Amino acid sequence: MSAPRLSIVVLTYNRREELLGNLARLGRHAPGVPIIVVDNGSGDGTAAAVRQAFPGIRLVRAPANLGAAGRNLGAAAASTPYVAFCDDDTCWEPGALAAAERLLDAAPRAGVISAAVRIGPDGRMDPTCHVMASSPLGPGPAGTMRLLGFMAGACIFRRQAYLAAGGYQPRFFIGGEEALLALDLAALGWDMLYAPHICTWHHPSPLRDRPLRTHLLSRNAIWTAWLRLPWRAACRETAAELREAARRGTGWRVLRAALAGGPWVWRHRRVIPSQVESQRRCVAGGPLHGSAATPASMAGALSYPVHAREDHTHP
Repeated sequence: MSAPRLSIVVLTYNRREELLGNLARLGRHAPGVPIIVVDNGSGDGTAAAVRQAFPGIRLVRAPANLGAAGRNLGAAAASTPYVAFCDDDTCWEPGALAAAERLLDAAPRAGVISAAVRIGPDGRMDPTCHVMASSPLGPGPAGTMRLLGFMAGACIFRRQAYLAAGGYQPRFFIGGEEALLALDLAALGWDMLYAPHICTWHHPSPLRDRPLRTHLLSRNAIWTAWLRLPWRAACRETAAELREAARRGTGWRVLRAALAGGPWVWRHRRVIPSQVESQRRCVAGGPLHGSAATPASMAGALSYPVHAREDHTHP
């Protein structure tokens, strides 16, 4: 029997029962695929429960809640060329990962594939999928669409690309974390694709702290702008974020948080190549992270709409 070429990395935080049920489903839907669980600092006995119920699953325990950067631990622990990410409430459809392997084999410059996401028991399509399906960057190979972004909890990475781009930035914690990584992938020459024939199911639970998440989305969008965009574009994105934050009554809070990271941002500023900025302008039309009403397709954060973002990284 040949060695597996794809691993599943599941990020979880304080959702023990949901995780156990999801691991059972993943085992049925993707038999023989190695699973790595990253426990993002849970305090509800998640680690012990996984060890008892699924002794064959590799468990990686983060020293604290690392936010989205907990996925970096899973990617580092994997030994396969491809890594499929999901959360404790998302499950890959039967056959989806085999299809992803075939696509990545056939498209050697594809760094990441975003899957179609169906939500809840009725299987309605996540609105972000409609945005990805109409990407102005046009069609890619094998019925895909080219993107400048991806969905963090519903994607399959070429591990080489993920590691080369540095994974998720730990300072961001959670909220629009895909944007920076997407720009860095594009700067390295990797393609990002939406594959509507590859599907995952998402069973969301209520958000615990939506105001905090929204605040971090705005702060991280400003940081991303100044870390990677040309001066004028960074100014435009910052102004748009601050206007939106002011409308919510949090303008000064977002500004203070963004300025607090100023020295770090300045030290790590690395402007994207002109061809990537041209792609970004092609899909631009709003703040980097989008909103619940307008799923993000702008400059690199094709992520779950705010209503669908989950608690696997919540403090």
